Amino acid sequence: MAHPSQLGFQDAASPIMEELLHFHDHALMAVFLISTLVLYIITIMMTTNLTNTSAMDAQEIEMVWTIMPAIILIVIALPSLRILYLMDEINDPHLTVKAIGHQWYWSYEFTNYEDLMFDSYMLPTQDLTPGQFRLLEVDNRMVVPMESPIRMLISAEDVLHSWAIPSMGIKVDAIPGRLNQTTFIASRPGVFYGQCSEICGANHSFMPIVIEATTLTHFQEWSSSMLES
Repeated sequence: MAHPSQLGFQDAASPIMEELLHFHDHALMAVFLISTLVLYIITIMMTTNLTNTSAMDAQEIEMVWTIMPAIILIVIALPSLRILYLMDEINDPHLTVKAIGHQWYWSYEFTNYEDLMFDSYMLPTQDLTPGQFRLLEVDNRMVVPMESPIRMLISAEDVLHSWAIPSMGIKVDAIPGRLNQTTFIASRPGVFYGQCSEICGANHSFMPIVIEATTLTHFQEWSSSMLES
C-alpha cells in the first residue's frame, strides 16, 4: 500500500514486479550517468576558453558520441525485452479469473468453478470499519491462492476500463468486445489495492480493485462459502 510521503514504488508482491523494480533502478543509473556526463561537459564548455581549433575536425570524438548512445540503448533494451517476454509468458495456470469492467464496478468469474461469480463495488465511506481505506475498499475482494500462477482474462461491458494492481506489476486495458490476457503470481500473503487506470467516465476513480492473496486452504474455504451463498 502506498503512503502519502512515499517517493518510490510500492513493495513488490509478484516476481514480475520485482523484475520491473530492478529494471527501473538499472535504467535510472544509466540516466544518472548520462546526466552527470552532460553536466560535466556543459561546465567545461562554460569555464574553458575554446582556443583549440583541432576540435573542429576530430573523428575520434564523433566516433565516441555515435557509439556510446548505441551501447547505452542496447544495455537498456535487452533487459526490457526480457521482462516483456516474461510478462507475456503463461505456463500452466492453476486458476483462471475473468474480470469484466462496468460503469462503475468490476465483476469477477472464476472459470474453474461452475457458479463462482460476483460483483465488486466500492464501499461507501459510512460503511468503512477501522483499518479500511477510503475509496479503495470493496464489498467483495478477489481472493486467490498465493504462490500459484493466476491467469486473468480482462474485458469490459460498456466503455474502456483498465485493470491495474501496482504492487503486482499489472496494468491491462479492459476493452469491450476484446479479451485481454495477463498472468501473475502472488509471492506473499496480503491485501493488494488498485484502481481503474482509464478515464472511463464521471466515477472512474470509484471502481477500486482489491486482491487478497492467501493460503490454498483458506482459498478453498472461501470458494466453498461463496458457492454456498
